[in-house]
Amino acid sequence: MQMLVYEFIPNGTLRDHLSTKSKDPLSFSMRLRIALGSSKGVLYLHTEADPPIFHRDIKASNILLDSKFNAKVADFGLSRLAPVPDIEGTVPGHVSTVVKGTPGYLDPEYFLTHKLTDKSDVYSFGVVFLELLTGMQPISHGKNIVREVNVAYQSGMIFSVIDGRMGSYPSECVRKFVTLALKCCQDETDARPSMAEVVWELESIWLMMPGKDTTPTESVVTTPTKGGTPPSSSSSVKNPYVSSDISGSDLVSGVILTITPR
Repeated sequence: MQMLVYEFIPNGTLRDHLSTKSKDPLSFSMRLRIALGSSKGVLYLHTEADPPIFHRDIKASNILLDSKFNAKVADFGLSRLAPVPDIEGTVPGHVSTVVKGTPGYLDPEYFLTHKLTDKSDVYSFGVVFLELLTGMQPISHGKNIVREVNVAYQSGMIFSVIDGRMGSYPSECVRKFVTLALKCCQDETDARPSMAEVVWELESIWLMMPGKDTTPTESVVTTPTKGGTPPSSSSSVKNPYVSSDISGSDLVSGVILTITPR
């Protein structure tokens, strides 16, 4: 018999807290912390894990929240090793593989070409960011969250789709977060930011937050054990505290309008 074992995560998954059934909706500040923490976890997978890993199934139900609502990226059942240098020292830009993942989070270019890259994880994260901002499901009643938010953004009605359950929020921070999320969800791989750029932008937004903490979040990657062997397609991933020298110290911030939903 095989068994999947995780450390105890008292606050369950991010999807649980974005559900309309959640009794304690997350504030915008908490949502931004979760986005930053989980992004740093995946940045670790892409750049610091040895060998690097593409997660391939990033979604709200695979982001776990501990007792302090620190984010932990989980479930490496579909993960793949990133390309390694060939004999000539050239690193391929993608991994060719059959398409796997969760509908609504799949990178369109990966779906069409079967070429998995680090930007495939970036696309999935963009969808998670849109969930954090709107509370909507990736696909619901035939509507796609990326398309719906894009329409609202292009028409200047972006605040009409922001989740009112998170209470008051600084409008400029939300606008920048939406812009980042939509950049991550570009159809073309090259148009998306890297994971390092995503973390940098989120930290910049965090620095704009009124009354922010000095340390936004502890971010880690949690790896389950399945029958004594990590379910990743590669070696096990440790649970490091992910630190970064990416800083938003050059950001010039001024007065930020706070919006209180009706």
